[in-house]
Amino acid sequence: MTVETSTLVPMTEANQNFSKVTRLVDEAGLAVILKNNKPKYIVVDFEEYDEFQAARAARKQKVEVAADQLIAENLEAFQELAK
Repeated sequence: MTVETSTLVPMTEANQNFSKVTRLVDEAGLAVILKNNKPKYIVVDFEEYDEFQAARAARKQKVEVAADQLIAENLEAFQELAK
């Protein structure tokens, strides 16, 4: 994942100045909070969050469909292995 450096905020600064985090979210769409100099958390606008949740649900559905298809195509082999 590519992260724009202007959206990075150290954890200490986020704790002491949360208004800076919200300002970044308003301006850039998100803020990335660093913990031990590594990206740990993303703060996004609530509308963005809804889009993330929808994308996550769609990805989960695709994985479930692929898994079901894989099982159906290889059912005999799975049953043999289960003996």
